[in-house]
Amino acid sequence: MFLVTGCAGFIGSHVTKALLDAGEEVIGIDNFDPYYSEKIKKHRLESLTSYEDFYFINGDIRDNKLIDDVFSKYKIEGIFNLAAKAGVRASINNPKEYFDVNVNGFINLLEKAKEDDIKIVHSSTSSVYGNNKPPFKEDMKCDTMLSPYASSKKASENIGYVYYYLYGVNVIILRYFTVYGPAGRPDMSIFKFMKNILLGKPIEIYGDGTQRRSFTYVDDIVRGTIKAFDLKGFEIINLGNDKKHDLNYVISLIEKVSGKKAMIRYRDWMKADIYETHADITKARSLLDWEPKTTLEEGIEKTYEWFHNNREVWNS
Repeated sequence: MFLVTGCAGFIGSHVTKALLDAGEEVIGIDNFDPYYSEKIKKHRLESLTSYEDFYFINGDIRDNKLIDDVFSKYKIEGIFNLAAKAGVRASINNPKEYFDVNVNGFINLLEKAKEDDIKIVHSSTSSVYGNNKPPFKEDMKCDTMLSPYASSKKASENIGYVYYYLYGVNVIILRYFTVYGPAGRPDMSIFKFMKNILLGKPIEIYGDGTQRRSFTYVDDIVRGTIKAFDLKGFEIINLGNDKKHDLNYVISLIEKVSGKKAMIRYRDWMKADIYETHADITKARSLLDWEPKTTLEEGIEKTYEWFHNNREVWNS
């Protein structure tokens, strides 16, 4: 039986479904953080509740009593910690809560892992690379982060290593690179672009649209995340597309699949944004036998299909 935190979140819901499809029992925890609408989170959760081996708990990983009750009631074999306070720009206005969720919440899980000798796969982010020069490699020194969100995730990596070093907890850290796909996060660029283009509304670009990202389709991320559970010790691994694309190209792909023209409003560059992310996935290939299989062109088509079939969900 696995515990998946953030099970109604974007990546968490997809990981949960993949585990259930593989015949595993899953306890899912989510607190429906108000950062974005509950409607899409409930939509994701609906796809999970039909499974007999899925047990949902509405709760917060910062709640010590809740976590204690879960581990006393269920025999947890492993943890996928995909709960987080997300959003680079939003974190600028609320640093304290980001550290509370992303660090203190993680510590609650680490404490149970220490007590019960349980492995944790923990989600981090390419944002920790900050002002480093791409391509980003896991052994780079990360001390130039640009947002409270990135800093809180790096702090969680650091405390994960401490629990490995002092207590022998198996902690596998995965640095995700710009994940997108069906039922994605509404604050992410591809979701926002696709929604507004379909509604005939302007899209906003901070900068000139030449900024580049390692856009990574969610199914590839899920596959790597589950593979990571087989590792032992402490590892930090990039999971991302080793091909980078700029925002202008993404917009052109959405225009192509939707048959609609984008109206673009350019805004001033945001200081908290990284200009370019580019994943070096040598380590993922070596340790996980993993690399992304979905091209950006294929991923945009699959994401558009979800938008086409679920207008009542995203148009809220």
